[in-house]
Amino acid sequence: MFSINPFSELTALSEFITPAIMQGYVILMVIMVIGGTILDMLHKKSAQYFFENAKKAQKSAKREVSGGEKVSIALSTVTSEVLTSSEFCNPKRRISHLFIMYGFIIFVATTAIMIFGYPTKEMATPTILPILWHVGAAMLCFGGYWFWFFIRVDVASEGVTLFKLERADIFIVSLLTTCTFGLIWSYMQSSGSALTTLFFILFIVATTTLFTTVLWSKFAHMFFKPAAAYQKKITKADGSAENLPSDFDLSSPEVQSRFPDIPQYMGKNPEKMGLGIKREAPNHY
Repeated sequence: MFSINPFSELTALSEFITPAIMQGYVILMVIMVIGGTILDMLHKKSAQYFFENAKKAQKSAKREVSGGEKVSIALSTVTSEVLTSSEFCNPKRRISHLFIMYGFIIFVATTAIMIFGYPTKEMATPTILPILWHVGAAMLCFGGYWFWFFIRVDVASEGVTLFKLERADIFIVSLLTTCTFGLIWSYMQSSGSALTTLFFILFIVATTTLFTTVLWSKFAHMFFKPAAAYQKKITKADGSAENLPSDFDLSSPEVQSRFPDIPQYMGKNPEKMGLGIKREAPNHY
């Protein structure tokens, strides 16, 4: 199972599904993702907000960020927010997200390589590709089901039933069902089961749902998030701080002279306020 290219086996067993049909389907899904992302940005006006907010912050910048510094910030954003998901404070959520992200990348990349590079049994598929395809799907299932059953805040902290589905759940549900049905289909195919066709159809339905519902899911968020993280770091570097108030040292004489009510109500050396909302996990329901 793990060393077999399920797509080349599919073309060998079915006279209706040819390499051209599989490749055309992949190209169509790519078009749907691009179109859905563009429609999502137009509908939510996220790109417009992003550029307008960047211009507004630039007007209140206290210094100009050099080109070299921008490159350094871009690299920092890629290595921190993108590659390691450092923005997650909850270590379990972070690990779960990394399994989902890298599992998805491996799964999609190997799918494309096998369909376009080795679509038939006559083209010997390198063993590493189907192994990575199965490993990627398993990684995504592990991280996804961990998130769905144990980490979701509404389930873990608000006592909401596990089986309550909303439109916002389209992305994670279709993502999980795609990889789950893909693994089951691969197993059924390798074992010669009569249920192979059923699980292949379920796999295609889940995949189509995943890539055609970008407008209503969080899929487009993956493309916008790195740009937003980069812009946030730029505003910190140029001093505009997204037009938010500065992080004051309440014991500073300069700050206390500017805000005389601080020593009046909190004393000249205010104590640290502590962790606040981060003091404990949210579990009060």
